[in-house]
Amino acid sequence: MIARGTMVESATKITRNGASCSLWLIAVFCLAAGCAQTEPRDPDVIVVALRSAPNNLNPLLANDEFSSRVAQLVFSSLMDLGDDLRPQPTLADRIESPDPKTHIVHLKRGVRFHDGRELTAEDVVYTYRLLLDPAFVSPYKSAYRNLASVAAIDKYSVVFRLTEPSVAFDVQLTTPPVIPAGSVDTLSRAPIGTGPYRFERYDVETQVVLSAFDGYFRGAPDNKGMILKIIPDDTMRGLELRKRSVDIVVNQMPPDIVHRFEERHEIQVTRQPGMDLSYIGFNMRDPVVSDVRVRRAISHAIDREAIVTHLRRGLATVAVGVLPPQVWAAEPNVRQYEFNPARAKQLLDEAGYSDPDGDGPLPRLHLSLKVGNTEEVILQATVVQQDLYRVGIALDVRSYEFATMFADVVNGNFQLSSLQWVGGALGDPDILRRVFHSAQVPPNGFNRGRYVNPAVDRLLDLASASIEEGERRRYYSAAQKLIADDAPYIPIWHRTHAVIGQPYLTGLHINPAGNYESLRDVRRVGE
Repeated sequence: MIARGTMVESATKITRNGASCSLWLIAVFCLAAGCAQTEPRDPDVIVVALRSAPNNLNPLLANDEFSSRVAQLVFSSLMDLGDDLRPQPTLADRIESPDPKTHIVHLKRGVRFHDGRELTAEDVVYTYRLLLDPAFVSPYKSAYRNLASVAAIDKYSVVFRLTEPSVAFDVQLTTPPVIPAGSVDTLSRAPIGTGPYRFERYDVETQVVLSAFDGYFRGAPDNKGMILKIIPDDTMRGLELRKRSVDIVVNQMPPDIVHRFEERHEIQVTRQPGMDLSYIGFNMRDPVVSDVRVRRAISHAIDREAIVTHLRRGLATVAVGVLPPQVWAAEPNVRQYEFNPARAKQLLDEAGYSDPDGDGPLPRLHLSLKVGNTEEVILQATVVQQDLYRVGIALDVRSYEFATMFADVVNGNFQLSSLQWVGGALGDPDILRRVFHSAQVPPNGFNRGRYVNPAVDRLLDLASASIEEGERRRYYSAAQKLIADDAPYIPIWHRTHAVIGQPYLTGLHINPAGNYESLRDVRRVGE
């Protein structure tokens, strides 16, 4: 538990005043000068810091950010999201759709797996038939609930047949990555893909070592390899950047440290628009937060502008909904929950949670929030805690190691939770169905809050089945308005990417989806 006290006061000072007084931040810049250099390494192998270890190296089983980062470097999908967030061919050469329920994927020829074998239709069929297997559990299965069959036409062509029309099937093909036929049981130990890097080894909880794959179908990387170095502590990631034992950190550093690096001009910091979403989710089966008035009150009580401006140092934009504004189906004209403590108190009164002692210390009600254990996440939670305290809600913030916390959320063992959606999943408006449709409760999908609204279900079903983009937009728009009214999520912010790299590197960039594949363009040009 995080008590309301010194830590909350410290977090609030940072949020309201922008002061950088944390001991870990001071340590980064006061201790680094005296740190010795690490042992020599190949300068053309790029070291990238990760906050946490991957949960699974099999990309079909990966359900966390860090596993997906490894997969983006080792594997490839049939399609990718471009900088405009529209699907573009990757392993696919082109897609034909003779009718809205039939999609034929013609593969690029000459694409090689890391073991030298050519990718063919057999591998694609094997990958997608796993998602049709009732015994196979994968977080990607819910995206293919309308897939009836997949079959090879010839060595380089695959036909996907759907149970209902879908003109947006090419977006679905951005995940999962294609794996070699027959490999599902070995990938967790020895992943083999068609991506820009070949897996060498995983030193558990320490680093993932990758070497450049010269046979990559998009062209060999501009460096010799990647070491994904696992550094859970924010302070140590900053120190290792200062020591130059880490070359790059992408979105894995607290905003205060990013801001300090920008001020000192010793290291490159590139800001780029992103999509990642920070949100608070409610368990709709909980007797307290199942009341929409309570959810709306909490939404009005949180000062999201202050979080973005001061705590995030501008490395985010306030989120209106789940979909980022860059996505074609995002609806901006939904119910807005502006910071309004007076309205929050009024809603709590209407819900029957009156203030027992006026302006005194006794709370109206007690709630609990589960979060991960990184400093950045905890700091934001303490700010939310203080905001709710001002309207009479005593929030018990409970911090856990991420895997433990995530398992609780998936199993519905929470009242409120704070998580992030990461990367390209938010580029496809079908994420709304996977998160808010009543049929998508885990393990079938991502409706972890057990939200149920038959009208939303109907609109999302219609959007999925529609073959005309304008019609789909109308359905998605109407669904987003209903979802905002019900407030099963409190969207907090969409990330602004912060790519931090050493001054001797070129090619530092990342697309809005945050795909690490673009790191293949990084190379060293000197010291």
